[in-house]
Amino acid sequence: MEKGKTTFLKMAIIIIGFIVLILCIFFMPSLAKKTAEMFPEYSYLRYPVLIGLYATIPPFYIALYQAVKLLRRIEKNDAFSIKSVKGLRVIKSCAIMISLFYTLGAIFLMIQNAFHPGIALMILTIIFSSFVVAVFSMLLQTLLRNALEIKSENDLTV
Repeated sequence: MEKGKTTFLKMAIIIIGFIVLILCIFFMPSLAKKTAEMFPEYSYLRYPVLIGLYATIPPFYIALYQAVKLLRRIEKNDAFSIKSVKGLRVIKSCAIMISLFYTLGAIFLMIQNAFHPGIALMILTIIFSSFVVAVFSMLLQTLLRNALEIKSENDLTV
């Protein structure tokens, strides 16, 4: 595989990670403060929502790190390995955790009667996207595991 394609994907992952970091450090706290000022009846939700959002950051960055490691293995022509299967399992687990965190957050907001349609759309988009990533990584993990079994059988017959 051409190194340029994997380099492009690694740069995209790094840029996504950097943008999320900037949003977490600068944008989310100020947005929470402005929202609490605009809607004082929901100001008590400011910190629980921020904690819930920040709780999804570690699994997100773990998944990004595993994706970069997988791209490095592809560059080294070592994609068909047990390490790649384990990396895909970690990505799947992180995506499921993100979906669960946002599902719990949606339930929390429903209980608090603070579930605005715009918020619901954003939460459902994130839940669906994370679930798609989990299913896709599970599919790739299964295919890679099957390819490894076939490769090991072929190595034994030769």
